[in-house]
Amino acid sequence: MLRASVWISLAYLLTPSLSLESYKEDLRVQPLRDGRVSTTFSFVTVLDGVVPRNPTALEQPDESQHYALFPLTLGQILREHAITELHLTLNAGKWNYDDWGHPLEASVRTGAELWAWMGASEVTTVDERWSGLRNALSGLFCASLGSLDSRRTTSPVVAFPLSGSTPSFAQHELRHASLPSENVCTENLTPFLKLLPCKSRAGLAALLNPQKVFDADWHGMGVHVIWKEGTGVKLKLTLQAVFNPARSSAGKRRDWSLQSLFDRSIERSCPVASSSSVSVVLPEEVNYQITPQIAHVEGSAIYDLSSSSNSTIPSNIAMHWPSEHSFQYPMPPLQPLTPLSVKRTLHGTTQTRGVLSVSITNNSPQEISAGYLEMIPALLTLWMHTLKVETNSEIRSDLLSDLKYQPPSRQPNGHLSPSMVQAVLTIPPKSTLKISVEVNKAFLKYTEHPPDAMRGWELPGAVFFPLPQSANNTSSSYDWERIYTPTLLVDLPTPDFSMPYNVIILSCTLMTLIFGSIFNLLTRKWVVVEIKE
Repeated sequence: MLRASVWISLAYLLTPSLSLESYKEDLRVQPLRDGRVSTTFSFVTVLDGVVPRNPTALEQPDESQHYALFPLTLGQILREHAITELHLTLNAGKWNYDDWGHPLEASVRTGAELWAWMGASEVTTVDERWSGLRNALSGLFCASLGSLDSRRTTSPVVAFPLSGSTPSFAQHELRHASLPSENVCTENLTPFLKLLPCKSRAGLAALLNPQKVFDADWHGMGVHVIWKEGTGVKLKLTLQAVFNPARSSAGKRRDWSLQSLFDRSIERSCPVASSSSVSVVLPEEVNYQITPQIAHVEGSAIYDLSSSSNSTIPSNIAMHWPSEHSFQYPMPPLQPLTPLSVKRTLHGTTQTRGVLSVSITNNSPQEISAGYLEMIPALLTLWMHTLKVETNSEIRSDLLSDLKYQPPSRQPNGHLSPSMVQAVLTIPPKSTLKISVEVNKAFLKYTEHPPDAMRGWELPGAVFFPLPQSANNTSSSYDWERIYTPTLLVDLPTPDFSMPYNVIILSCTLMTLIFGSIFNLLTRKWVVVEIKE
């Protein structure tokens, strides 16, 4: 382990191009009001003065790229497919907005979510490069991203705008897809750690114990590549997890420490990190104790772990409540921590028809305008003439505006693209707005059903997003990010897959009896045996 740190330090000193690259890392720990602990790792690498590749020059050889801190494997993918901006998230679990508030990283959709901004080109189309990007990232992160084909791909530009800048060499287009059934496991964490300069040998990444991370109530990782004019390419790798110390504690206490959360400790800092810190958000109550003691900065205790600091790395950071015998969960009703609370259901009495309902509650004393986005696979057919918007059991069509509906279309490969519904909702203060629309469920070929057909199909969650500031947005006084609803299970008409197995078993049994009897008659030799007394 020490030898690895020495080699990293030598690379840091001997690489001439490192002056154009910088790397920093930080960990944010926040105790939540329901006794859980939210942890957010952030690893940021910046390539100064770099411009994305021009998609109109893909036929020409690319200029040489020399990386010291930026991961080469990811850099080659970005250059090969001329990607200007990229966002990939892999999450497991359901983020509880009401009790946990908005996450530090807004992309908390269950499963896999990928979207990218790419420049248009006559050399290779955006869809061709989108297909190559999916397959390349699928191999890099050991995930089923190749399944994000035209059946799941849309272009919701308003909901997923550019986070950075766009070069002037081409008009840019967005491609977005999600796979709610994608599971997150150690296979994804291992290549994620290999993208870091110090891997998991030093720095904050040394805490990432997969057995602890994947035992959390909610966990997810993200890869965000953003280009900003005048700054360069910024790569941000994030990992979020929500732990429940009271669940794993024998005394039902919410006391926590880095050692108890991750079962690991930071033995050495990452030598190439310009800054490395752990910040603990202090609770509003005063009966807690945090160790080691440190000066508070704006409600947070910040520990500097960088190698350039003169302070020693703390052996363990912990917080406990000495006067609390066991944690008492707060009794409902509790005031939600977000201005909007969303619920989404799919109900019906048959396997052919149903009703998709969305309930949005405005918890603030002011009117809020929010964007609403649904990306429905071709498994469901929306009957838009049945769309209803109501509040307090009263139909209020005036609360829905700028409605855009994109029906599914047949792709060249024969697949149907998903339908997309996008609208602007105006939610009155301290009220609940309900949206409902009738749906039809598709009949699939028996070869199109998954192996666990009786479980149902995953329906991606809806997205609520703040409107651009240029629009008539009355919610500008509230700081909120995108809100994802949980996924839904769609119960489609499913054939009885047990019948083929019954026929096969019966046929094999009959064939065995018939073949065994005939074979026995043909091969057995009959002789007369005399029995003497």
